[in-house]
Amino acid sequence: MWIINRLRAMSVFEVVFRIKQFAQKYYEKFFVVGQQTKVPSVKFNSLPVNLNGLTAFESRGVIHVFGKEFAYNTPEIDWHTDIFSNQSFSKQFSKSINIRAHNDLSAKVVWEINRMQFLTIIALNYKKFGHIKDIKLFIGIIESWIQQNPYLKGINWYSNIEINIRLIVWYFCWNILNAEALIQKHDFFKDFVEKKWLPCIYQHCKYSYHNPSKYSSSNNHLISEYSGLFIASTLWQFPESKKWNCYAKEGLEKEIVRQHSLNGVNKEEAAEYIQFITDFFMLPYVVARKNNTPFSKKYEGALKSILFYINNLLDTNGNFPKYGDEDDGKCILFTEDHTFNNFQSLLNTGAILFNEPAFRTTGNDLKTIVLTEVGKPTHLNKLDASAGVIPSKFYKKEGHGIFRFQAKGEEIYVHFNAAPLGFLSIAAHGHADALSFILHINGNPFFVDPGTYTYHTEYDWRKYFVGTLAHNTIRVNQTDQAKLAGPTLWLNHYKCAILKLEMSEDSDTVIAQHNGYEKFGITHTREFCVEKNKNRICITDTVECKKNGEYFIELPFHLHPDIYVNKLNDSAFQCIDKELHTVHLQLDKKLKTSNIRGQKYPQILGWYSKSFMQKEPGNTIYCTTKITHTQKFQSIISLK
Repeated sequence: MWIINRLRAMSVFEVVFRIKQFAQKYYEKFFVVGQQTKVPSVKFNSLPVNLNGLTAFESRGVIHVFGKEFAYNTPEIDWHTDIFSNQSFSKQFSKSINIRAHNDLSAKVVWEINRMQFLTIIALNYKKFGHIKDIKLFIGIIESWIQQNPYLKGINWYSNIEINIRLIVWYFCWNILNAEALIQKHDFFKDFVEKKWLPCIYQHCKYSYHNPSKYSSSNNHLISEYSGLFIASTLWQFPESKKWNCYAKEGLEKEIVRQHSLNGVNKEEAAEYIQFITDFFMLPYVVARKNNTPFSKKYEGALKSILFYINNLLDTNGNFPKYGDEDDGKCILFTEDHTFNNFQSLLNTGAILFNEPAFRTTGNDLKTIVLTEVGKPTHLNKLDASAGVIPSKFYKKEGHGIFRFQAKGEEIYVHFNAAPLGFLSIAAHGHADALSFILHINGNPFFVDPGTYTYHTEYDWRKYFVGTLAHNTIRVNQTDQAKLAGPTLWLNHYKCAILKLEMSEDSDTVIAQHNGYEKFGITHTREFCVEKNKNRICITDTVECKKNGEYFIELPFHLHPDIYVNKLNDSAFQCIDKELHTVHLQLDKKLKTSNIRGQKYPQILGWYSKSFMQKEPGNTIYCTTKITHTQKFQSIISLK
């Protein structure tokens, strides 16, 4: 059934492309898999990193993989095992592996370790302390990976995005270590580079070039492929590198425009992915700039627009609204700190690269130091003129509203979502969340989007977290606003429309609607009014019935797990966070209400996922009713 649904999302041209990929797959299976690659002549265009700003650096040899600690300071790593289930993928031909075959075996978990992002931390350790043991650990880890992952064998040659993230990691490791100097200094390192590392790098470059993500898959995966190949072909000058470099650079120039609006809003409709995708554009920009082969002014302008959107998107604590998928993905790591905020780091880097004082910066994080080689924090402090309140901003064409105001010196932050379901025909990382909202008080999430939790495992949980019921909006007849046809495949996309928008010093009002329930003869329209002068939000939902019948209406209000809920009466709730911010939620008396927390049956409800592969109970104020004709429901959120 999944294959049929996937074909429905393809054009004729894509079907032809997939047939060619199918032919390539079988050629590789019988004639290429497992072969060792002889590296042709290669020159290096190294740019050793100046880290004068690296005044202190410590590592424990442990990173967090979706909340679970993983010790990386050993070459004895099983590169095919899911550390959560302890199950392993077979080492068969990579493109024949079915990553969805086992409910408890997650390719995503395996890939996260195989990105080898901890190698940059080992390289930084060597850079700081000069211990030869760090070089030998670095060599041992890569050699063990090469030994366990012959070309095109196993899960780690399955996805091109993983290939290219490794290339990006290896690029930075090479330059941090000053690998060319080490080749001259140590015969054992020279032997490793020439016989092991360079052949593997060359294989990665070839794979990247010959396995592009096109048509309905040309989302962040395609960007990663251009990014990794551009960065790699800039440093390692193989005979094909010039061709690869031009191909990748041209692709990046095209995709930064194609996959973003003019306002810098990413079209995948997955907020957490924005930092991930932006790095795929930022890192090549930095590399090209250092090599005096800069990208176009149009590219630079698009990158700045993305950073301005990020600047508006974050609340006062650097939190983002969790619309769409999130999987904790990073292009590059320079720290073991799993709380590292890459959104803020991007603004730090952008402030320096573009000399932009408008970006709300937090100081020189290690990633910014590596990318810009600016070691003195005073440089950023001079740029940090991001005073006080950022005004409300509504991206009307994109459907994203960011409302904010001050209440007794604290930021009230609201995100309203009237955006498309997602990007391209499959909308892979979008959620069915039309006309939903979230609210943060003083940088603390209050009314929330419950998150993502999983992709290809535990399908019932996947269906819940991406579905309409897991968002602060209306669901009709227990049906999502669009049809989930696979873990990352949507059909019957809805459309949203902004009917009215008024923004002033005292209040911000938007009226929007979507057509996701037109099959039932239903149109949902929401008026969302942020009354800044009264410290309250008024929500009026109109469910218009165009056909006769009875309709079951659900209206959930999802709260962060730290929020305490007190039911005052059948239509009023008091909600209090840990800092004693109090919210009064007054609901329409036509609704039947209850507070649900951590429910699995008869339906999943009342759960929150703070990051990938993690979930916990959270309160959901759940409202229901049945209607036979057009009805309006008013909800008032008062901030006390």
